Amino acid sequence: MDAIGFDMIAALAAVSFLAGFVDAIAGGGGLLTVPALLLAGLDPAQAIATNKVQGSVAAASATYTFGRRGLIDWRRAWGFTLVAFASSVAGALCVQFLPRAVLEVLIPLLLIVIALYFAFSRKVKDEDAQARMTALAFGLTAPVAVGFYDGIFGPGAGSFYMLAFVTLLGYGVVRATAHTKLVNFASNFGSLLLYAATGAVVWPLGLAMSAASLLGAQIGSRLALRLGSRLIRPLLVLVSSLMALRLLLDPANPWRQALRGLF
Repeated sequence: MDAIGFDMIAALAAVSFLAGFVDAIAGGGGLLTVPALLLAGLDPAQAIATNKVQGSVAAASATYTFGRRGLIDWRRAWGFTLVAFASSVAGALCVQFLPRAVLEVLIPLLLIVIALYFAFSRKVKDEDAQARMTALAFGLTAPVAVGFYDGIFGPGAGSFYMLAFVTLLGYGVVRATAHTKLVNFASNFGSLLLYAATGAVVWPLGLAMSAASLLGAQIGSRLALRLGSRLIRPLLVLVSSLMALRLLLDPANPWRQALRGLF
C-alpha cells in the first residue's frame, strides 16, 4: 500500500462517521467503509481487517449508550457476548477452509429475507413480544452461527443479530438493537484479534477512522433511542437491501456470473 495523505485520511474519517451512525441504528456500516478502504489502496485482506477496528469501536460506543439507558439485560447478555466472541475467533481461524462461493450465494438471499421481514411484519414493534425459545437455547444457536459468520465474512452480521433477537427472543426493536450492538462488538473484536495477529491491520488508518465512527455511533444510538422503530425499521430495510444489492453486483458473485451466462 502506498503512503496515504491527510486528505485521504480525512475522507476515510468522514465515511467512518457515517458508517458509525448507520451501524448504531441498523448495522451495515461496512458497506461504506470496506469499499472506501479498497479505493484508498488497501488490498482486500487489509481492508477487511482495518474495518474491524472502526467497527469494534462503533459497536462499543453504541453499546455504552444503550447500556446506560438500561436497555441491556446484562445477566443474559454476557453469555451471548462470550459465545459470539468465541465463535468469531473460530470463524476467523476457519476462513481458509469454507468455500467463499457458498457465502456469496446465501448471504444476499438472507439479507433480502431480512429486508422483507422488517418491511412487512406486524410483529416488529418497540414493545417486547413472546419469546420463541429460552435464553439458553438462543445462546447456543444464534450467537454461535452469526458470530462464526462475522469472523469468516462479515457483511450483514448486525442485521442477522437483529432478526434473531426480534424473532427468537421477542425483543422490541430498540432493545434488540441494544443487544445487537453488544454481541456485534464481541464478534468484531474477536475477529480483529486474529487479523491483528497476522499483521493485516493498518493501524494508523484504523485508529483515525475509529475516532470518527465513535462520534457517529453516539449520534446514531441517541437518535435510535429517541425515535425507536420509526427510524430503526426503515433504515434496517434500506441497509439490508443495499447490502444485498452490493453483493449481487459484485462481478465475482456467483449470482451475477449465472445471470451473465443466461443473457
